[in-house]
Amino acid sequence: MIRVNCFAHLKELAGGHHIEIDRKEMSVKELLEDVQNRYHIQTDSVLVAINEEYALPGDQVTEHDTVALIPPVSGG
Repeated sequence: MIRVNCFAHLKELAGGHHIEIDRKEMSVKELLEDVQNRYHIQTDSVLVAINEEYALPGDQVTEHDTVALIPPVSGG
């Protein structure tokens, strides 16, 4: 099971701090598609971090990784 940490407004949209996906391995692209389909979260501008490093769509996520969804941020 892949456990995904959600931050900021994403945790509210997902219904909690974590999302669990019943897979052992998947690509970042597949992960974002799953999140978008199950939680109706627009993931176009959401970044994914794997083990505290930003990931690309083709990178692989495993059940042993620390995964985070990071929404766009702004500040001043």
